[in-house]
Amino acid sequence: MSIEPAMIEAAFLAACRAELDAVKPGNVHRFAPGHGMSAATFEAAALAAAPFIAVPCARVGARILDATEASWAATGMNTNLGIVLLAAPLAAAAEVAGDFFAKPGPPIDALRRALEAVLADLGPKDARDVFAAIALASPGGLGERTTHDVRSPPSIGLVEAMRLAEADDLVARQYANGFREIFAIGVAAIAADDSAGKPLPGLGPALDCFLAFSSRFPDSHILRKFGPGRAESVRKRMREFAKRLKQEPNPDAALALALSFDAELKGEGLNPGTSADLAVASLFAMNLAEAVRW
Repeated sequence: MSIEPAMIEAAFLAACRAELDAVKPGNVHRFAPGHGMSAATFEAAALAAAPFIAVPCARVGARILDATEASWAATGMNTNLGIVLLAAPLAAAAEVAGDFFAKPGPPIDALRRALEAVLADLGPKDARDVFAAIALASPGGLGERTTHDVRSPPSIGLVEAMRLAEADDLVARQYANGFREIFAIGVAAIAADDSAGKPLPGLGPALDCFLAFSSRFPDSHILRKFGPGRAESVRKRMREFAKRLKQEPNPDAALALALSFDAELKGEGLNPGTSADLAVASLFAMNLAEAVRW
């Protein structure tokens, strides 16, 4: 059983577009721009990155560096580094997931077992390429380390480097723990959504997934830019918003509620970008699992 590069590329683009279709408070989406960017910016980045995410048999680090360079060339800014960092190992795992179907269980479990093998196989070249991609994108709030700084050649493995950052960076934590939050929180939130087949513009599983992360963890992007106190405050506000949204039975009223909170956060310059990255990765994982099933 194998998956074609075109299927991986389509799964990636579908995940990116689904995330843009959701009104994620404080984050860019099709209903409102923000932070000097629009949905078209992220659409262009996704289209540029997709072919490199899906290059057959490519190393994870090469996928990340090439996709980051392509995204930067298309937009002139860091639009999707977190997405690319998370998507590349998932794409590599999907290529070999068929080899893990010997054990019983749903396709998402096979993808997860394949991902464990991909992460265990990361080598020095992967670390060099990922360090170069991060240095190129220079995400907001990226500081300098006295040791193992991304602007210098890595002297340790990629997973080990990610473990150094996992306390403050949920993207790095996925490399350190086998994408545990992606599968246990993000994928679970999408699977639990009961809006399938219902026309709910701006709402639905992508928003549920985003809120599952942003209401549970202080967003890493906000933490880097504004510190732990502000990040925790936003997390609490997300939790309260998620409760209010769940209690609102009218889709139009729910959308208005989301747009109001969205404008509030953007007015304060707050962008929970890591939560959005994790949502894209969770949607991508679900799309890949469905693709490898066939």
